[in-house]
Amino acid sequence: MAEKSFKIEGMACASCARAVEKAVEKLDGVTEANVNLATEKLIFNYEPSKVKLADIKKEIESAGFKANDDEADAAASQKKEDEVKSLLRRFIASAIFTVPLLYVSMGHMMGAPLPAFFNPDINPLNFALVQLALTAPVVVFGRKFYSVGLKALFKGNPNMDSLIAIGTGAAVVYGLFATYKIIKGDSSYAMHLYFESAAVIMSLITLGKYLESVTKGKTSEAIKKLMGLQPKTALVIRDKKEVEISIDDVVQGDIIVVKPGERIPVDGEVVDGVTSTDESMLTGESIPVEKSAGDLVFGASINKNGSIKFKATKVGKDTVLAQIIKLVEDAQSSKAPIAKMANVISGYFVPIVISLAVISGLGWYFIGGESATFSLTIFISVLVIACPCALGLATPTAIMVGTGKGAENGVLIKSGVALETAHQVETIIFDKTGTITEGKPKLTDIITAKGFSKEKLLQLAASAEKGSEHPLGDAIVRAAEEKGTELKQCEMFNSVPGYGIEATIGGELVLAGNKKLMAERGVELEGLADSFETLSRDGKTPMYIAVNGDIAGLIAVADTVKENSKKAVEALHKMGIQVVMITGDNIRTANAIAGQVGIDAVLAEVLPEDKADEIKKLQSEGKKVAMVGDGINDAPALAQADIGIAIGSGTDVAMESADIVLVRSDLMDVPTAIRLSKSTIRNIKENLLWAFGYNTLGIPVAMGLLHIFGGPLLNPMIAGAAMSLSSVSVVTNALRLKRFKPHDTRS
Repeated sequence: MAEKSFKIEGMACASCARAVEKAVEKLDGVTEANVNLATEKLIFNYEPSKVKLADIKKEIESAGFKANDDEADAAASQKKEDEVKSLLRRFIASAIFTVPLLYVSMGHMMGAPLPAFFNPDINPLNFALVQLALTAPVVVFGRKFYSVGLKALFKGNPNMDSLIAIGTGAAVVYGLFATYKIIKGDSSYAMHLYFESAAVIMSLITLGKYLESVTKGKTSEAIKKLMGLQPKTALVIRDKKEVEISIDDVVQGDIIVVKPGERIPVDGEVVDGVTSTDESMLTGESIPVEKSAGDLVFGASINKNGSIKFKATKVGKDTVLAQIIKLVEDAQSSKAPIAKMANVISGYFVPIVISLAVISGLGWYFIGGESATFSLTIFISVLVIACPCALGLATPTAIMVGTGKGAENGVLIKSGVALETAHQVETIIFDKTGTITEGKPKLTDIITAKGFSKEKLLQLAASAEKGSEHPLGDAIVRAAEEKGTELKQCEMFNSVPGYGIEATIGGELVLAGNKKLMAERGVELEGLADSFETLSRDGKTPMYIAVNGDIAGLIAVADTVKENSKKAVEALHKMGIQVVMITGDNIRTANAIAGQVGIDAVLAEVLPEDKADEIKKLQSEGKKVAMVGDGINDAPALAQADIGIAIGSGTDVAMESADIVLVRSDLMDVPTAIRLSKSTIRNIKENLLWAFGYNTLGIPVAMGLLHIFGGPLLNPMIAGAAMSLSSVSVVTNALRLKRFKPHDTRS
């Protein structure tokens, strides 16, 4: 078996994606085909001995689409950018003709003055020809609706473009028919022109497609930023000399030298030297990890304060960073199980409407004995009143208002798909560091031994830590500065990796570190060991302080919980959503944090590459899962989740991988995003009900049901008015979303 991917051109909606899948899956030798509409990519498994790639491409083309080999990132990005610009140009060009067309066609009904040259009461033919002249360019600009929509219709896979093509086509055809009648001398048809309906629909749908293209999600940028973390070169020892080589030339077993401040090029095991590494880009944890001989280091992490030599153990595609990149790519290319309600309805609706229009027109002509004009009027009335513009507008208008309202409240929803999916979420997984917590250690406790005051202990500890670059030391120094404590000059400073620090301040020897440091220097702890354990159980990082060989006290630092974390969890619980916390931290610290905010379940000591797997386990149980995170290590999980939610203060990669970004980094915006999704989906369903209801009630009347019993025949003008009313109702209903309020439990 082999795996291959193609870029697919010509897809307009979910029904197109399914058509491509069906076309490929029916071939002998293809076991699975999966189309991701967002990335416009088809990924399939096939047996090269049974089916050729040329045959697969041919089958896709026979279904009405075009298959291309995956392009380089730069070429694909440029092509996408050109497509977005093209849609914008199409909309602007269409609007230039549509606006005056609306004035010409509707202005006289509102008392606006029209020149006598094309006033319908004076020159009805000119009135019709001016409208036709303004409509023609819009039809030309929107010709893709017809080429794609009609092709899909004839292939038996009607899509949203098919609906647009039939609706606007019916309006244009009837307009041409009315113009013909005016030429023949029947000026009454000047009031029965529907050119403006076609132009307005096409302009609005073009605008919708442009906005959709802009907000689809920049999947490739997340991958690029991940790849950019890896150094391009490595300093390798070859023949007892340090040689700088390309990262691609590094092989397992190479001894690599990394100096302070440099990124580690590949994964490996330290063989010489002591340092600490910043692995936050991989683990999300802000505190550097001490490294000495025998410890593992990971590519893309930053060497902080010491030169080391390490043996390369994983290179190329085997490194942790490469695995994370692969996980992001796999998650982004997988298909989201999202049902497009409008497309499902339209899949049945279009052929039924066409059939009813043909049957009713022919029925009146052959059975009812009516004239060809009468039958054509019936045929066009059915198509006009069944115009799918309301169906076409039902989803995008609600999504446009919903995403706009979200942005207004600091919730950036990057696609309509995300907005549609969020309302189904049953479980939300929060990353710990930087998401539930501040991600920045703070001083929390000072416990003194006999003979020392808190002020004196803080002064000595901060003065000693002033020379340290460790985040725990920074937290102590910041706390002292905030309290206005005067820091003393450090006469001697020495970092003891894995133990702590020692410094001479005002002639006094100050030690700050763990139990091992105190034991090595012979410092008696005098009962502070119990306090040390208590602080540790609470998820804090305590350190002993000793002065001149005597224990002076304990200082504890912790990554504190964000102000609104508990409120956000409570709000989600009220919505019936399970809340889980995931972290690479130890289980004791994780449980301490979880207890403070009311988390339902904890997944601790989870490696970066395993976070996405934990989400898959929940998804395999049939649950819709959202992931909230802020680090590069969260990117695969954000992409794997049904909905990825990134904290605005997090990394660019996390935000690119996510579907929703919380600009204000306020966790209360998580329940806001879910409620906004629920409100929007409810609105979409209402819109579809309105749109479908108008058509269901109007079609029998358009077919002449009332006329059979002596009632009136539905005039195409009234049919057009009903169609327009359905669109107005849909848009007006969508605008109700503007009343949505964040943190309002009634929504």
